[in-house]
Amino acid sequence: MSANEMTANKLMVTPSPHVKDSINTQKIMLTVAAALVPTLIAAVVLFGIRALLMTAICVASCVVFEYLFSVVTKKRNPISDCSAVVTGMILAFNVPVTLPLWMAVFGCFIAIVVVKGLFGGIGCNFANPAATARIFLLVSFAGPMTSWVSPIDGMATATPLSLIKAGQLDQLPSLLQMFLGQRGGALGETCALTLLLGGLFLIWRGIIRWVIPVSVIGSVFVFALLFGANPIYAVLSGGVMIGAFFMATDYSTSPVTEKGQVIFGIGIGFLTMVIRTFCNYPEGMSFAILLMNILVAHIDTLTMTKPFGAIFEQKKSKGA
Repeated sequence: MSANEMTANKLMVTPSPHVKDSINTQKIMLTVAAALVPTLIAAVVLFGIRALLMTAICVASCVVFEYLFSVVTKKRNPISDCSAVVTGMILAFNVPVTLPLWMAVFGCFIAIVVVKGLFGGIGCNFANPAATARIFLLVSFAGPMTSWVSPIDGMATATPLSLIKAGQLDQLPSLLQMFLGQRGGALGETCALTLLLGGLFLIWRGIIRWVIPVSVIGSVFVFALLFGANPIYAVLSGGVMIGAFFMATDYSTSPVTEKGQVIFGIGIGFLTMVIRTFCNYPEGMSFAILLMNILVAHIDTLTMTKPFGAIFEQKKSKGA
């Protein structure tokens, strides 16, 4: 064999990226699921075994819907990447523990089939599936989606955001109770401690970057001050923590540039506080994430670094 033939056999023509890494989609999703486990444990401790049942139903439903969608459309079965597992967990964490199970299954159908599958599957969806499904459930089933129970005695209660909206500040739980999750709310958004630990774990493992979570939480804090609200309660209330770490950081629905991620995070924080302050519904995190998801393509276009010399060559060609 000649030298040229030996060289030719060593050459591989493949599209980028050319640097390979051992991490893949499955490992990323399993790491995210592991980061959500402490919050699941906290939900079971606070709300009882039905929190575990709700999460199991949502995860199983998402996996089944993804499998059936691949069968119907005759596409590759994607359930091995475990993205449906993560979607199911996050969606379960965004609903009340008392929500009828069939409604939760319907939400899983919206997340997997409508938001994810019909737009091309993982990496092609323009909006976060769990956030969109929560909004759909809220609009469709407003009563069950806003029926909260106290983790202390299991009795019906109002969320801190509802109390703030009604001006009943004297009935607010303490900041320690807010941090530990001893308040009304969705089963996976109440315990700020476990969400913070899970988010820091993802940052430490390099699964997400700090830019979006810090931009979201920081902007909620700042705009709460500007709008006359208590900034600490604003950060610990509602879905700020789970949204900042586990929903806004979704790869396919967030900007790729650092500048874009800052703009994206600030936009989510601003819209969240605008909705909380001026709209009828006391919470705005899911709405804010969905609205900013729609703008991601434009944010990337405006913040993408231009290749050196590209503008010069364009002007030169026009002059010629």
